Amino acid sequence: MGVIVSRDAVYRPSDDLVVREIDGQLILVPIAAGIGDMEDELYALNETARAVWEKLDGASTLATVIDELACEFGAPADEVETDVIGLMGELVERRMVVSV
Repeated sequence: MGVIVSRDAVYRPSDDLVVREIDGQLILVPIAAGIGDMEDELYALNETARAVWEKLDGASTLATVIDELACEFGAPADEVETDVIGLMGELVERRMVVSV
């Protein structure tokens, strides 16, 4: 993966997605070609990924998101950072989130 994710960057969900909650699960639906791996593929976010997704407000830096999640989950910030950076790399590479 050649995507670089920065703690100092601000990210937001792509406009090329529709997000729906179905049976308590957050589902991402690409609506433009080139988003995700295949057209019409659905992406379900697990609880941790959903917590990250819900904080991508286009105003907070990724460092702020990491700090907030570490507090909320009572987890070491370095572990949270590793998980968040990994998830964000995947979401940026799939063009499901964009930097502001």
